[in-house]
Amino acid sequence: MKSFFLKIRYVWKLVSLLFFTAVTFAYAMFQGGFVSWFLFYSFLPISLYSLLVALYPLRTFEVTRAINQEQFSVGEKLIGTITIERAFPFPLFYLVVEDVLPEKLSKLMEMQEPKKLLYPWFKKKIIMSYELSRMPRGEHRFTQVRVRTGDLFGLIDKEVTFDAENYFLVYPHSVDLSYRQNEKQFEQGAASSKAKFWQDTTMAIGIRDYQPGDRFSWIDWKSTARRDRIMTKEFEQMQSHDVVVMMDRTPSDVFEEIVTFSASLAKSIIKSGAKLGFVSIGSEKSIFSIGETEQHLQQIYYHLAKTDCDSGTSFAEIAETELPVWQSKNATPLLVTSALSLDLVRKLERLGSRSHATLVFLVKKEGERITSEEKVMMDRLIKRKIITKAVGAGRFEEAFKEVSML
Repeated sequence: MKSFFLKIRYVWKLVSLLFFTAVTFAYAMFQGGFVSWFLFYSFLPISLYSLLVALYPLRTFEVTRAINQEQFSVGEKLIGTITIERAFPFPLFYLVVEDVLPEKLSKLMEMQEPKKLLYPWFKKKIIMSYELSRMPRGEHRFTQVRVRTGDLFGLIDKEVTFDAENYFLVYPHSVDLSYRQNEKQFEQGAASSKAKFWQDTTMAIGIRDYQPGDRFSWIDWKSTARRDRIMTKEFEQMQSHDVVVMMDRTPSDVFEEIVTFSASLAKSIIKSGAKLGFVSIGSEKSIFSIGETEQHLQQIYYHLAKTDCDSGTSFAEIAETELPVWQSKNATPLLVTSALSLDLVRKLERLGSRSHATLVFLVKKEGERITSEEKVMMDRLIKRKIITKAVGAGRFEEAFKEVSML
């Protein structure tokens, strides 16, 4: 519809230009004299230039866009460069070049509009650069560049939109957390609780015949003497330090903070040498199995760059379904949410187990304090040995430190 009105306006202005040219010529012919012919010859160059601008084919331009990076983190600066090349150096008085932003970026008022007025004249190659500061998290696709020009007096103006596609991701920001594998202590007012995450030890559960590759220290000398053949101890490997992060994706105005904290948790856990699983359920179900490699972390970050708070299922129902699955795998659950509902608290009380430490992180905006209702529910969880911690944006690095509650 917009292109149709632009065509109508273009035809109208072209007809108006020809009409005014014909009027000045007719006036000179019928009136005669110096003044009338002076007006005609003065208007004629303007009319001819405007007519040439109207006939000049903008669609022959070759328009490309280059971006300084293929991947960004939240808050980084994007520098875009639009290059316009043309074969014939027709003198253009001005050129308005605008990079059409995706809808998500165009809604952000703090971002400077990538639109500039250039004066190319006879230049064959025209370059326009712009900056977008503090890029938001998400998947962004630039598809079009809009170019507009016209004559000096606005008698003719033309606008053409070119296809120029660039796709990139903005990954979530992360902060360094002082995460350790051995044990964590959280202080909630006057109460504190500890949770042991793993035991780096083994336990002998029987004996068996010696096999090549068995260590010398594993030999059971008493059994060897009794049976007259070499016997070794058989061990049961204790629970490894496996952690699963479950992120709440129900609609929330603190969702960006939840993503940031979840990304920080994932990075710190992998960095500590532990194995990590990740559960993110919204309009689509994304579950990452236990892993410890850098590639595994990058897959989680890729998901966090694209995810949104679009879950139609309550976090309590998701926890009720997923927690038993991960508890059966001997993984320590870390729940990240922005709201403690009574339903969630009841389900955690029922699903909690002494053999599986459970941690709940209540994410708040910077400077926001927990409500009295949340304090009551946090105390309920703490009494059931479910470690509950309120963390505020700007203070995520204190998540695993002994600090007072918000």
